[in-house]
Amino acid sequence: MLAMEPTTKVVLGSIAFGIFWVLAVFPAVPFLPIGRTAGSLLGAMLMVLLRVLSADEAYASINLPILGLLFGTMVVSVYLERADMFKYLGKLLSWKSQGGKDLLCRICLVSAVASALFTNDTCCVVLTEFILKIARQNNLPPKPFLLALASSANIGSAATPIGNPQNLVIAVQSKISFGQFLFGVLPAMLIGIVINAGILLCYFWGDLSGDKYHYKEVDISPQPEVVEEEDVTGHRFSPATMSHHPCSSSGSLMDCISSTCILANEQEDTDNRPVSGAHGESKESTGLVKRNVKSSSRLVNCTNEASFHHIPDEEATMERWQRLLWNGCVYAVTLAMLIALWAGLNMSWSAITAALALIVLDFKDAGPCLEKVSYGLLLFFCGMFVTVDGFNKTGVPSAFWDFMEPYSQINTFSGMLVLAFVILFLSNVASNVPTVLLLGAQVAASAAQISPSEETRAWLFLAWVSTVAGNLSLLGSAANLIVCEQARRSVHYGYNLSFLSHLIFGLPSTIIITIIGLFFISTN
Repeated sequence: MLAMEPTTKVVLGSIAFGIFWVLAVFPAVPFLPIGRTAGSLLGAMLMVLLRVLSADEAYASINLPILGLLFGTMVVSVYLERADMFKYLGKLLSWKSQGGKDLLCRICLVSAVASALFTNDTCCVVLTEFILKIARQNNLPPKPFLLALASSANIGSAATPIGNPQNLVIAVQSKISFGQFLFGVLPAMLIGIVINAGILLCYFWGDLSGDKYHYKEVDISPQPEVVEEEDVTGHRFSPATMSHHPCSSSGSLMDCISSTCILANEQEDTDNRPVSGAHGESKESTGLVKRNVKSSSRLVNCTNEASFHHIPDEEATMERWQRLLWNGCVYAVTLAMLIALWAGLNMSWSAITAALALIVLDFKDAGPCLEKVSYGLLLFFCGMFVTVDGFNKTGVPSAFWDFMEPYSQINTFSGMLVLAFVILFLSNVASNVPTVLLLGAQVAASAAQISPSEETRAWLFLAWVSTVAGNLSLLGSAANLIVCEQARRSVHYGYNLSFLSHLIFGLPSTIIITIIGLFFISTN
């Protein structure tokens, strides 16, 4: 345990941590709207400038294994998205659906499994638009499905070390194996998903029939798009946006033929305008007959030319098989990564190796894929590591734990309830990752004094409670905010999920699921 530092250091460290906390929880505050990432780096810089930490101590506090694991899983997720994994998950949601209630249960299950394997944030980013579309197609309100996605993604992510950022921290610090982590939390996760789906059905049973909700009419016709001249001349646009080239790479052979012939016929029309005069009508009719004959002849020529200049069916088939082979390689590498994690190999290097294997197999410039990695999140973690380590060195978290430790023993159910309340509160006030960094080592050290098995249970307990705590309010988890923002910004299916509507469901759901999950973890 750390003793309290001199008052000046405590005050300065607390101020630096307070600035970090405000900008992390409220990234758009009017007096300093610089965002979470910059706020995290600002907090780290203040810790060094105010001499709470030395520069060497700041560098040493950055946990490279966690950053490597986070980077590797993000790259793998990018390639999985390219391999249509999440597209297939979206189709699975609506395949032979039996109505709103069946759809809600599917969303709970699919989002839980997907978040456990591909992180909850990734799951929420790629599935929100699918869910809004399915709700609109079935004339169902989006609110229950958005809540199901966010809450189930959080619960499901608790089951694996790669499910969310705080689990990454716990897995690296505790050195608990992938299999031990999974089997320790899985029973609580499965029961939690069932209870969460049951609570959602109770809340929205009447709304899921599909006859009480009506969408406002939205103009979803494509809008004209202004494009720079150099972009028009240098790129081929897909038919969904702008097709200035008659034979788009995604179009069919007949589309190419039709486009080419239409252009040719328009040119023919320009060259054979009807001549006005005393016998204008007969001349126009004669001109139309001539043009029809010429157009028919030109259509035959277009068809003959197309048979020589367009890709044969064999090449299209070959391209389709190459696509299937590539998708299979992505899934195989991902499966190999999961097996390596399960076998107890180094998590960080397993994820990085899988990412580099996919980059090499892709055999093209990796720039576009690497650009999709959230480097802002990696920088946020770097700044947070430094800031939290500096705050820990002030002795304030240790003093707080010294006060709470006698009431928070992991080997008694009452102690577990007190500890769960502390973690729930801090996770929603200070966010779950800083809470794990602040209390994790101290909770584990206290449990280790009882027995090694209690230490493992303490880490799993921390993973479960800090993750489920994200469901309490809209600000409790990044996954919640992602779903809210994705839904609000959706062009054709926009919906605003309010703080209050989330809290009304999230508060009872979080308390019930947390307590029931504690029973399964304590008896594991």
